[in-house]
Amino acid sequence: MSCEKVKAYLESVGFGDRFTVRELTADTVEHAAASIGCAEAQIAKTMSFLMGEEVIVIVTSGDTKIANAKYKAAFGRKAAMIPFDRVEELTGHVPGGVCPFALNEGVRVYLDVSLKRFDVSYASGGSHNTTVGLTPEELERITHPAAWVDVCAVRE
Repeated sequence: MSCEKVKAYLESVGFGDRFTVRELTADTVEHAAASIGCAEAQIAKTMSFLMGEEVIVIVTSGDTKIANAKYKAAFGRKAAMIPFDRVEELTGHVPGGVCPFALNEGVRVYLDVSLKRFDVSYASGGSHNTTVGLTPEELERITHPAAWVDVCAVRE
């Protein structure tokens, strides 16, 4: 299971104690926030995209959406999300459990600046009922992102 890979990875980088198994499902931003008891904005959702043949993930705050003009300015093309039925194959994680840890080889991680608004954000732990709480600095240190980007807008 991908959550086992995530837990092993987190343990290897000294953050295994941040991996939490929840009783309630955390498969959506709303469910994750309710499960944790935090604001939806503090959920670090990981969205997966195709850039030609390349797979990338962007980690952003739970209260945001991809702003097409910002995405195009940052990546030089229109956003193309991975089809639901290919997410696990391409990222290594099931939809609702995609996270920036223990991804398939070659998947590049980007962190959106919206995450910097919070002392701690909660990413998925690779399944529908696991989470990982990290500061922006810790998230950067253990995901080794290609870059911090500004590609989102707060949902209204």
